[in-house]
Amino acid sequence: MALFNAKDLKRRANNELNKSIYSKSASTILNESYQNFNYVEAYDIFLSHSYQDAEIILGLKNTLEDLGYKVYVDWIIDRDLSRDNVNTSTASRLRKRMRSCKCLIYATSNNSNKSKWMPWELGYFDGWKGKVSILPINEESVNKETFDGQEYLGLYSYVVKGYFDDLYIKDLNGKRKSFREWLRE
Repeated sequence: MALFNAKDLKRRANNELNKSIYSKSASTILNESYQNFNYVEAYDIFLSHSYQDAEIILGLKNTLEDLGYKVYVDWIIDRDLSRDNVNTSTASRLRKRMRSCKCLIYATSNNSNKSKWMPWELGYFDGWKGKVSILPINEESVNKETFDGQEYLGLYSYVVKGYFDDLYIKDLNGKRKSFREWLRE
């Protein structure tokens, strides 16, 4: 078991980028995937993340979808939402999307602390449904399985990847359970 590694996720993203004849950025690939997206009202995962991690998020989104999960990423599904003009309509749409998701995964990285939306999404989802888990993205080259969490992030269980590309939730007591089991609870 290990935390998700930024280099592995970027490599996964680059697999998608290399499939293209033209060299495209991760955010371009993600935005193009929207054009082929069939609208789905229900999602397994609301992926809370920093927009500055587009390449990592591409790898993570693809990895989660490869495991059979439906993943909501705001700027892919709701491209018309403006990050420059945040208003009550934006917040209302995000609340509606969160209510259509079974859980929230908070993908924490070196850029997370710069996001103004991530703490709001975490707080809203935790207060509404309580089905929240942290997905730490390890920036180091050393494989790690533990996550201490800064401040309030240490209050939540966190996601680790299994040996056979499955996900597990590690709770505060160190116990693990499969992500699918946790999602069904």
